[in-house]
Amino acid sequence: MNVKAELYWNEYWQGKDEKPQSVSAWQFGADPDHLAQLVMDGIKTATCSGHVFYGEENEPLPSVGDYSIILSSEDLPLAIIQTVKVEVLPMNEVSEEFAIAEGEGDRTYTYWWDAHEKFFKEDLDKIGHTFKEDMLLVCERFELIHVKCGRLGRREQ
Repeated sequence: MNVKAELYWNEYWQGKDEKPQSVSAWQFGADPDHLAQLVMDGIKTATCSGHVFYGEENEPLPSVGDYSIILSSEDLPLAIIQTVKVEVLPMNEVSEEFAIAEGEGDRTYTYWWDAHEKFFKEDLDKIGHTFKEDMLLVCERFELIHVKCGRLGRREQ
């Protein structure tokens, strides 16, 4: 976690009881600023990642109760979310409701599928894997806990 994210985390919890010790800071992969704005606007309440990437990057799977600081494309802290549900599912079993909760594009299942297929094909190719419709996804639902600022153009630095 970078210094600005750590300062934001500590400032948010100042004066509150029982600050969680564990927090991660990350940015969304495809379009970090746009997707972060969807989270801050309350539109995006879910995200997914290819299960294979957790192993490739030696990262633990998210867990219910985890806190995350969402970063901008410039690694500036924007918001805090908390994971409320995690499921590992084949991509072709992800529900329409989950796809809509990701809040992207026209918020249809077709948009979600097409955008994710393209994204995963490109990222899988980089690590020598092939896209399959039943590839395992880590599907995460989260709640927005705090927004550092309302719009990316007016963020605090």
